[in-house]
Amino acid sequence: MTISDLAGKRAPQRLLTNIPRLVAHYYETRPDPADPLQRVAFGTSGHRGSSLNGSFNEAHILAIAQAVAEHRAAAGITGPLYMGLDSHALSEPAWMSALQVLAAGGVRVRAQAGTLTATPLISHAILEHNRAGAEQADGIVITPSHNPPQDGGFKYNPPSGGPADTDVTGAVQARANAILAGELRDVHRVSLEDAMNALDPFDFLRPYVRQLPDVIDLDAIRESGVRIGVDPLGGASLPVWELIAEEHRLNLTVVNHDVDPRFAFMSVDRDGKIRMDCSSPYAMAGLLALKGDFDVAVGNDPDADRHGIVTPAGLMNPNHYLAVMIDYLFTHRPGWRPDAAIGKTLVSSALIDRVGAGLGRRVVEVPVGFKYFVQGLLDGSLGFGGEESAGASFLRRDGRAWSTDKDGIIAGLLAAEITATTGQSPAEHFAALTARYGETAYDRQDAPATPEQKKVLSNLSPEQVTATTLGGDPITARLTRAPGNNAAIGGLKVTTDHAWFAARPSGTEDVYKIYAESFRGPEHLAQVMSEARDVVAAALGGS
Repeated sequence: MTISDLAGKRAPQRLLTNIPRLVAHYYETRPDPADPLQRVAFGTSGHRGSSLNGSFNEAHILAIAQAVAEHRAAAGITGPLYMGLDSHALSEPAWMSALQVLAAGGVRVRAQAGTLTATPLISHAILEHNRAGAEQADGIVITPSHNPPQDGGFKYNPPSGGPADTDVTGAVQARANAILAGELRDVHRVSLEDAMNALDPFDFLRPYVRQLPDVIDLDAIRESGVRIGVDPLGGASLPVWELIAEEHRLNLTVVNHDVDPRFAFMSVDRDGKIRMDCSSPYAMAGLLALKGDFDVAVGNDPDADRHGIVTPAGLMNPNHYLAVMIDYLFTHRPGWRPDAAIGKTLVSSALIDRVGAGLGRRVVEVPVGFKYFVQGLLDGSLGFGGEESAGASFLRRDGRAWSTDKDGIIAGLLAAEITATTGQSPAEHFAALTARYGETAYDRQDAPATPEQKKVLSNLSPEQVTATTLGGDPITARLTRAPGNNAAIGGLKVTTDHAWFAARPSGTEDVYKIYAESFRGPEHLAQVMSEARDVVAAALGGS
């Protein structure tokens, strides 16, 4: 991908979203249910879109909220629904729309009105409620994650506390689209005033912050005086980090207190767009400029389910930090089950497999999507679950579940704990891991694909891959199902002893994504990536 001339620079005025126009389209634009691009579509992280192109409008939210209310009734979920939102401009209008429908359906909504509420706090609250054995609770987070300012998103978390599985999202999606096609006749809705009056006020912040010592050694961080910098990137983690600093008396500085739905303070991402991607050195340029002021610094995306870790050496690659987290946690958490496994997605670094082998721990490789880690984190059979896109969660120190959704806040605090207890930064720990297990080169690229080719790629069988070598090495596996849970990966993964690649169709663009990694250096990685395109083209019939 060509790097924009604006990459890493503060966003110019012409890139800023017109918020009044965006919100007006949310209320006024009616999506066309016959247009696939304007229908409700739950991907790996819920329904996302923009009001400007008819893919995230009030009609969508009314339909989805009605479908969720009906799902709860059918599933016998009678406890409260915990609802949060991030700082995207469409999040608050969508929050209000959903609240009106849920209140009409008799759903007891618990929320912190007027306050941003991050994804991990919703998951934590659901688990805390359900651990008491009362009526089961679930949750909603209104967020498009790290997506650009003009986007909106809606995530549903069932009583397990994490992202809903496809059986739930598929049913909610189908019902919501039927409601859209019926011109919202099945939507029940009360006035905003009545909905706000029915709201059950709930403090998400203090229970989460006060229980953090259950999952992180905050005493070690405090006593060491580790200097921590935090950039919430204008998102929902801001009040959490402020309370953490106050409540736990850490040497912690929030370097950016701005909350602006235009995200005008952001530096532009690689492709010339404003995107709050805390794993991107371009989007994180502001915090990177301060790297010398702190022992460790943390960035979060707007709903705080992702983390970016900055050390004096710079921004860590997400895969690198996952490996460091795993190596540290499984040697510093004696309260975990001795058979607790490591969860990774199939496009995460193979270094994790080598670290797992060195630890004597089983590695469970699953398709892309944090939903595949939920049950393992819930029952303690997984100590850790992580994605290559800088999302992870892990157990409390006594082996109980903390959150079953991604938690970028504890991931950031763990970087401080590692620094405090070992005297080395996470980057220094990664250098030690590569010295032991080998240095890795990793890349992800996009390649054009028609809708027909994407469909073929999603349904490949291993037999359709005729290549016998990759990067000069014999192919050891051709996978279309994940080895950890035998779930379809919706694409292809090919491995050798020294490299691998995976190809998956994009859900929103006419491209497929190619991930590749080599333990033989950047030149070998380039060879693997080139051959990967040939392998996929051959499997697609050469077209």
